[in-house]
Amino acid sequence: MPHVIELMQADYDKLFAVLREEEEIKVLVNPFISAYQNKAMAQLEGQIASAKIGLARLSSPQLYYVLSGNDFTLDVNNPLEPKVVCVGNNPQKLQVYGAVLSLYISRMIKLVNRKNQLKSSLIFDEFPTIYFNNMDSLIATARSNKVATTLAVQDFSQLKKDYGAEQAEVIIGIVGNIISGQVTGDTAKKLSENFGKIMQDRESKSINSSDISVSRSTQMDYAIPASKIAALSSGEFVGLVADTPEQKIKLKMFHSEIQNNHEAIAKEEAGYWPIPVVENVTYGDVMENYSSIKADVEGLLAEECKRILARTAVPNEPDGKDNHDEGDAEQGVVL
Repeated sequence: MPHVIELMQADYDKLFAVLREEEEIKVLVNPFISAYQNKAMAQLEGQIASAKIGLARLSSPQLYYVLSGNDFTLDVNNPLEPKVVCVGNNPQKLQVYGAVLSLYISRMIKLVNRKNQLKSSLIFDEFPTIYFNNMDSLIATARSNKVATTLAVQDFSQLKKDYGAEQAEVIIGIVGNIISGQVTGDTAKKLSENFGKIMQDRESKSINSSDISVSRSTQMDYAIPASKIAALSSGEFVGLVADTPEQKIKLKMFHSEIQNNHEAIAKEEAGYWPIPVVENVTYGDVMENYSSIKADVEGLLAEECKRILARTAVPNEPDGKDNHDEGDAEQGVVL
């Protein structure tokens, strides 16, 4: 990723000359090259500037150091090398780091969602802070590959704001298990509708000066009303769980409370060991890596441009020397 960011900042002369040499992307870059050759610079800048500006926000020594490593692969459910990968966002840089996390997630899901792998779980806390397209497809298809997907959101309205109403509705409707704490407004109403209605006994009393009459009836009403969801206390949850043909669940809908043993939890936490430091990284190491990536891209462009010039040069002397000197290779390439 850091090399891609640096490559996009290169001059169009060298960049387009190198990109058009790759047969697999030649068709993709052809519209940009045509605009450049026809001097349609306004059109070209409009096409490229939005991507360049977005990627330029990721240009920092710290991100370059993290993204340029090759410490492990992202196939967490590989039977030969199972692993746990934990990544976190920075509240002060949600937009910047959200793009990086989306990159990791997109790559990880392609590797995880395969046949003949270990059982695994993908847990997304504060899910709306990142953007991943086709999340509904992941939830629908990953079940068959023993991948459990857990999405944690504060409120449905937050999901609609970041993913759009249509995409949010699909995600909300496709999940198999719903567990909710105290929420209000449209989210509570939506959950109450999802839980459905059941037959409930109703009793009404009529009191007058001479008699008291009691009438009893049954009618369909919401199993868990929105008012009850909005008034849940800390530790109380309502939800609906899915079952399988082999493991039937009689009470699929629940309203219950988690009772923690705080003394046992505190005792367990007191015995935790600190996470070991794998490697001490200094500021000098980070800056050295930052400069190395920039040098890699500059060297790559210079080498490829020199190779292209040598191949396209036209001999004009009897001894076979071409009409370009070595300095031309550093200046640019004829498109």
